[in-house]
Amino acid sequence: MGGSLPDSIGQLSKLQSFDVSYNHFTGSLPNSIGQLSQLKKLNIAFNNLSGTLSEHHFWNLSKLESLIMNYNSFSLDVSPDWVPPFQVKELYMRSCRLGPSFPAWLQSQKYLQQLDLSNGNISGVIPPNIGQSLRNLLFLSLSSNQITGTIPDSIGYLTSVESLVPAWIGVALVNLLILNLRSNAFYGGISSQLSNLSSLHVLDLAQNNLMGEIPVTLDELKGMAQEYNMNIYPLYVNGSSRMYDERLVVNAKGQNLEYTRTLSLVVGIDLSDNNLSGELPQNITKLIGLVILNLSRNHITGQIPESISRLKELQSLDLSSNKFSGIIPSSMASLTFLSYLNLSNNNFSGEIPFTGQMTTFTDSTFMGSPDLCGAPLTTKCQDEDPTKRQSVVNKQNSGGYVDQWFHLSIGLGFAVGILVPYLVLAMRKSWCEAYFNFVDVLVKWLFRRGET
Repeated sequence: MGGSLPDSIGQLSKLQSFDVSYNHFTGSLPNSIGQLSQLKKLNIAFNNLSGTLSEHHFWNLSKLESLIMNYNSFSLDVSPDWVPPFQVKELYMRSCRLGPSFPAWLQSQKYLQQLDLSNGNISGVIPPNIGQSLRNLLFLSLSSNQITGTIPDSIGYLTSVESLVPAWIGVALVNLLILNLRSNAFYGGISSQLSNLSSLHVLDLAQNNLMGEIPVTLDELKGMAQEYNMNIYPLYVNGSSRMYDERLVVNAKGQNLEYTRTLSLVVGIDLSDNNLSGELPQNITKLIGLVILNLSRNHITGQIPESISRLKELQSLDLSSNKFSGIIPSSMASLTFLSYLNLSNNNFSGEIPFTGQMTTFTDSTFMGSPDLCGAPLTTKCQDEDPTKRQSVVNKQNSGGYVDQWFHLSIGLGFAVGILVPYLVLAMRKSWCEAYFNFVDVLVKWLFRRGET
């Protein structure tokens, strides 16, 4: 469906829900939309709408609970002291130009549960008292903005100003499930207050300027410390059973993956592309529900803890471009769900534990650590048994041929099993009649036996 939205839409005085998402509408949003005093839901996401949104577009929407405008080209132009007539529970304005300053009117939204202002051209600081009105947030995404500056001491929930990821987030937003602050200009340390987010399942602080050590208290993120997270946190709105179906892009398995309905399966931490240092806290292996862990492109030192084998649900692990050292734990071979591993460009040493799940990864996984040796690298270890290495190589080289012959033999066996009896029965009519007479007798006997 395309074209423009008619200005006469404002005459639908009893309209409660207006959803034209995922279409091809163009032009601007009619001012008359603000006359719909009974409207509770407005969803115009994923269209080609553009233009400026003013206070007139919302002036009489006092019953509005859901406002979804993602992926259009709107610009919001309201006065600095504007107070919306509505109290929404979900607000999605991704890719709408909301800046340059952080929208101060958000402070009036006391019942907000889901907030996405990603790619909103927002810069400067976060308002000093924004945390006091966001207690009910379940989803928060401010990614791809230019938010920076310091957090004022006057924030009542701020307990430490060492972090430019606001510490009040961990105090005020204890029900938060998804925190996405990717691709901003935050700097300073990661506040230990984040460990208070006991319901958190996705923590994405990638592509910022964060520094210092990874908080040892991250193991207190209880939402990540349980296995089998399927459907344990659908985002319910006002007690209804409608699941959160927004898109979230997660960097996993070396690529950006988009999750929608399967978002409840994602349990992950992404701190990549920052300036973090220090060692990887061993307690992080207590987060046994982790599916994704990405710490790449930092300055993290020390060894991978042997207890990493506790992360049985882990599917994607990226520790590349750091300063890890020591041996690669042999216990990693037991991570049977691990389908992506990148340990390249570190300072690992010793022989690669090329057994179990580790045999599924190629040499690119381990490149860039000069002191590593053993399969699948071409560098031999000094005390390596040549016959053992040749056995591994032969197994890798011949594995494909074995699989091909195995599948070929199955196909041929199936074909022979079907065709040979058919050909025999077709060539000898007497055998064919005898065979089908036998089948008829057997079916009748079984039928009579079933009746008795």
